[in-house]
Amino acid sequence: MATVTTAIPHQKSRRAAQASDVTVTDPALVRRAVKAAALGNAMEWFDFGVYSYIAVTLGKVFFPSGNPTAQLLSTFGAFAAAFVVRPIGGMVFGPLGDRIGRQKVLAVTMIMMAVGTFAIGLIPSYASIGVGAPLLLLAARLVQGFSTGGEYAGATTFIAEYAPDKKRGFLGSWLEFGTLAGYVGGAGLVTLMTALLSSHDLLSWGWRIPFLIAGPMGVIGLYLRLRLEETPAFAAEVEKAETARPKVPLRDMVAGQWKALLVCMGLVLIYNVTDYMLLSYMPSYLTSELKYDETHGLLVVLGVMVLMMIVQPFAGLLSDRIGVRPMIAAGCAGFLLLSVPALLLIRQGSLLAVALGMSALGLLLVCFTAAMPAALPALFPTRVRYGSLSIGFNVSVSLFGGTTPLVVTALIGATGNMMMPAYYMMAAAVVGGFAVWRMAESAGRPLPGSAPAVAEETR
Repeated sequence: MATVTTAIPHQKSRRAAQASDVTVTDPALVRRAVKAAALGNAMEWFDFGVYSYIAVTLGKVFFPSGNPTAQLLSTFGAFAAAFVVRPIGGMVFGPLGDRIGRQKVLAVTMIMMAVGTFAIGLIPSYASIGVGAPLLLLAARLVQGFSTGGEYAGATTFIAEYAPDKKRGFLGSWLEFGTLAGYVGGAGLVTLMTALLSSHDLLSWGWRIPFLIAGPMGVIGLYLRLRLEETPAFAAEVEKAETARPKVPLRDMVAGQWKALLVCMGLVLIYNVTDYMLLSYMPSYLTSELKYDETHGLLVVLGVMVLMMIVQPFAGLLSDRIGVRPMIAAGCAGFLLLSVPALLLIRQGSLLAVALGMSALGLLLVCFTAAMPAALPALFPTRVRYGSLSIGFNVSVSLFGGTTPLVVTALIGATGNMMMPAYYMMAAAVVGGFAVWRMAESAGRPLPGSAPAVAEETR
């Protein structure tokens, strides 16, 4: 007869999970976990959205130059610098999350993200303190990058370990709903300021407002995360250890999981190259490279993100029914076949053509945003899940995702070929397709090393 473990609030002890154990999830706890994890992701991407959409202004504030392309490269260089320290943050926070708990580490990363973003809004301009301004910007970005190293892997792990097996895709999709909501909030605020403020006001003080908002957001997010219980899967691992929490050497998280890590890095590559291309780089591509009207360009991308938000939960439900592998494979095939036609549409320049091209890319991206939060944690067993996922995710993001705006801008500058964004996405799709071929289907199945999780006890 199966042993049933119920995930309930303030649970002080749980029996060690055997292979036949079943975890019955508490709906209230699951909803609270999803909200807290999604809010943290929203705050992270609020900052990314603001930084990307206001990149031209930041270039003028922190990197004065007579060359607009050089300013944009410098701004995206500071953007990419945060990704250099992400693997370090992952190597610190990931193993820590497997040792002391997911909830505690996610509270720390929330504080650090809020402090780093808030600090950017307080930095004096280059005109005020000279070279100290870009150095302080770089320091704040490094704090953000270090904290982010433990954020996404922890949030996906947290939701995946709380979710019933048959609803993991749907519940995980709300994490990326938070990402899009943060982006929409940041992009919408920048768009509103661009429309209402004069260029002088935006340059002198208006750009600070979005970054200063991170303070109150961080306090709210921290409150929600401190109210969370540990996941049933981690609690079971602690009980297995009897006297001490599980301690796993870093080498076991890498060498012991090398096959899963390679698959993880391939999936993250296609996911983040296309994500950063569409949401971070395209606003600047429209204005700086195609000379598109700034306000209209921002509104188009904002509309695409709203469309993605609407589709996101339904795509999550679909991933639970058909599997995460078909969803991700469809996204890879779509980017391989449609990147060039979509970019050619965008380059037509008319509002309708740009909207259609961007919407096509956005809907393809939903294949990843809906399926990845459920697929990635399922690559690793419970005892190393947070650590191994943090390392694989952040190494791939740092090498390929966060550098996308910088690399594509440099490639266009070096070759003069305005189709480079499409070619870059197509190359990423090939890598992603190979990773999908090597991964196993996980939808509706227990996480490796965890007991089956159901929404209610079967009688």
